[in-house]
Amino acid sequence: MLVESVLATKGHDVLTISPDATVYEALLLMAKNNVGCVLVMSKDQIAGIFSERDYARKIILKGKGSKDTPVSEVMTTEVCIVDKGKTLDECMAVMTAKRVRHLPVVEGDKLIGIISIGDTVKSIIDEKEQEIEHMIDFIHGGVTPPGK
Repeated sequence: MLVESVLATKGHDVLTISPDATVYEALLLMAKNNVGCVLVMSKDQIAGIFSERDYARKIILKGKGSKDTPVSEVMTTEVCIVDKGKTLDECMAVMTAKRVRHLPVVEGDKLIGIISIGDTVKSIIDEKEQEIEHMIDFIHGGVTPPGK
């Protein structure tokens, strides 16, 4: 299964915030939308990503204030991105190797969405369940399994 298939189901919306916004504003946006991160965008370019992990490790544990700290000061600047044509297995490998939970999705140099580890796992499980159903149908009814 490809990343673009996941986006076709979940949508292409991406929450973004400016680098000069405060951490508090980012947290409000994340809470309102029930997500774990926001992309930090500067002039249509990905400047970084701000996540709950950044908040916990770079604000709370360091005694900083969220209302007076700009996102740019604590965001993760090394953002792993993925092309829409990559497979979910490739995404899982990147997420595991880089220890990240979110991958912005691009088409060329244009941001077209974001996938989370949860999106990836759900899609892989759904795909496996469909394969199992096809095999059960084949065993019980003679229907040809997919790919045969």
